[in-house]
Amino acid sequence: MSTDSPSPRLPAIGRRAVLGAAAAAPVLAALPSSASAAPATRGGPRRLQGGGDLGPNVLVFDPSTPGIQARLDEVFARQESAQFGTGRYALLFKPGTYHGLNAQIGFYTSIAGLGLSPDDTTINGDVTVDAGWFEGNATQNFWRSAENLALVPANGTNRWAVSQAAPFRRMHVRGGLNLAPTGYGWASGGYIADSRIDGQVGPYSQQQWYTRDSAIGSWLNGVWNMVFSGVEGAPAQSFPNPPYTTLQTTPVSREKPFLYVVGDEFRVFLPEKRTNARGVTWGNGTPRGTSLPLSRFYVARPGVSAATLNQALDQGLHLLLTPGIYHVDQPIRVNRADTVVLGLGYATIIPDNGVTALKVADVDGVRLAGFLIDAGPVNSPTLLEVGPAGASRDHSANPTTVQDVFIRIGGAGPGKATTSMVVNSRHTIIDHTWIWRADHGEGVGWETNRADYGLVVNGSDVLATGLFVEHFNKYDVQWNGERGRTVFFQNEKAYDAPNQAAIQNGSVKGYAAYKVGDHVTTHEGWGLGSYCYYNVDPTIVQHHGFAAPVRPGVRFHHLLVVSLGGNGQYERVINDTGAPTSGTSTVPSTVVSYP
Repeated sequence: MSTDSPSPRLPAIGRRAVLGAAAAAPVLAALPSSASAAPATRGGPRRLQGGGDLGPNVLVFDPSTPGIQARLDEVFARQESAQFGTGRYALLFKPGTYHGLNAQIGFYTSIAGLGLSPDDTTINGDVTVDAGWFEGNATQNFWRSAENLALVPANGTNRWAVSQAAPFRRMHVRGGLNLAPTGYGWASGGYIADSRIDGQVGPYSQQQWYTRDSAIGSWLNGVWNMVFSGVEGAPAQSFPNPPYTTLQTTPVSREKPFLYVVGDEFRVFLPEKRTNARGVTWGNGTPRGTSLPLSRFYVARPGVSAATLNQALDQGLHLLLTPGIYHVDQPIRVNRADTVVLGLGYATIIPDNGVTALKVADVDGVRLAGFLIDAGPVNSPTLLEVGPAGASRDHSANPTTVQDVFIRIGGAGPGKATTSMVVNSRHTIIDHTWIWRADHGEGVGWETNRADYGLVVNGSDVLATGLFVEHFNKYDVQWNGERGRTVFFQNEKAYDAPNQAAIQNGSVKGYAAYKVGDHVTTHEGWGLGSYCYYNVDPTIVQHHGFAAPVRPGVRFHHLLVVSLGGNGQYERVINDTGAPTSGTSTVPSTVVSYP
């Protein structure tokens, strides 16, 4: 621990956000190819080619590249405070060792190594997120990522002070990791997966955090809700004091696809599914999975039409979305099993004229990863649909995964959507998402960026690991499918409800943050938290954060609700159980087990 570290026993934290502020590795067996289908019929559309250049906003470095630090600094200068800007960047490092770098990571910027293992690409230096742009407040450090690198921090500890939508995946920190900003201001993160931190992880002021299938030297403290599944070195379960929820394994996981190089050839690695997973996937040499050449991908550039993207998919190509903004006037339709849609540098899809941005058929093994969907000004019934209504096929052997796919309604401009994400396909794994109805930025208001539901799950056997859903006008999460499971949930109710009547749900005061359907017989959740900050009308009362049928098969572990500074209150935690929140004290009210 650094000499200027505060005591791990921190005071209560205030509101989350301040409004108005602005080498050749063995090539593993590839998947069966359908990209070599017969040429287009005479008179039909010209056949699209796979592969190609990644575009100007993907910066690829090797250890001999001159001026790396200057290029990193240039991107950061553009992106440091561009919270709702249009810049998108991916910073990619070929295997080797790099010396004396400090890669500061701003908005819509991803940094990643291009080896099969993080240890193939070592930075003697830091990959830093801090909050100087926001006067030391890290609660708006969104939309950035680090992946597949080994770090040897300059002073022994790397700083990664983030909040939502900022994954730290497949990283090896040969030292410690500090999750708080300089000065230990507010922070509201976050997510770590498939990573090894040799030293101590210090969350300090972080209100909540989820760590999955990793290894850590130690963990310093907890504020409200710290959840671990499959983490070697995790603290013992002790909720609510300290607020640690610890599962020895993760029920099902499959790591995010990632870009890597063999010589000068780009490929995409697809990690295999694990059950009852624990620890990293890359610790014993070559990871297990399959590999695809870039020629199997349609490499999309901003400005391409949805029709062209769908033509590529119909040809049997996968999609690689290079950094930028993509307007679509029809849904991107993923109809083929085992299709990969991978975004780089927070590639952003905006649906025009109220269409759904992306729809997945009821097929096996689709992988959606690494992109943002931004609602358009005309209301979309849904923004992302995984499986059509009534989907019922068994996908347990080869599930669809939704990883680092983020959804936003408002903030960058006017946006509306009745439901942000609908999951109808069985066995889907939602592994880290932030579904956010904006509470600040452009086009924000109770009706201006109207969005009633964040996530609706109708499919059975769906698993969520790292679920962040915030500020929806009605239910943030409505779970109708059987045998659903959630490991870690973070929520804030909508700040901007104008009055009590606006959120009245029949005879119930307010819509629960997480609602399990009345007919559901089996459901389970671990480490779930909901916060309220009704700043427009602080007298609003929310009856409970969680609602579920009272049945032996519907079980929750480690629930909490918090009133931020007394701006609104909860009467109960779940259903009619749990103590009310305590005035202006910003102290959680908890339920250890329900029922």
